Amino acid sequence: MESRIDQATKRHHSGYNCAQAVACTYCDLLGMDEETVFRLAEGYGGGMGCMEGTCGAITGACMLAGMKNSTGNLDFPDSAGSTYRLSRQIVEKFRERNGATRCRDLKGVDTGVVLRPCADCITDACEFVEQVLFGED
Repeated sequence: MESRIDQATKRHHSGYNCAQAVACTYCDLLGMDEETVFRLAEGYGGGMGCMEGTCGAITGACMLAGMKNSTGNLDFPDSAGSTYRLSRQIVEKFRERNGATRCRDLKGVDTGVVLRPCADCITDACEFVEQVLFGED
């Protein structure tokens, strides 16, 4: 698979929030249409509802883990554990690289020290999506 990091960055520059930029960039590979994913991810920008919680880029990546891995078995939900493991891999890689996973910390709201700007968070999340979910090293 050719990297889609530039596509995610372009989406962000055009107004997509961080979660939308990441999730919408890969949704077609997982059988989802972009408008639906855009709408689903809208509330996760700015650290979930602009509350500076978990970074939206990470949230978008974890949404993709569910889209890729879930069996969708409503009668016997049986894939959550393996989806959590994929999500955890992405989150741990992100934390290892950036020292934080909360939007507030990444933006340096309390410290005045920006650990990682949004565009770079998106780049990192996409890199880890491509590694963990699509086997690209």
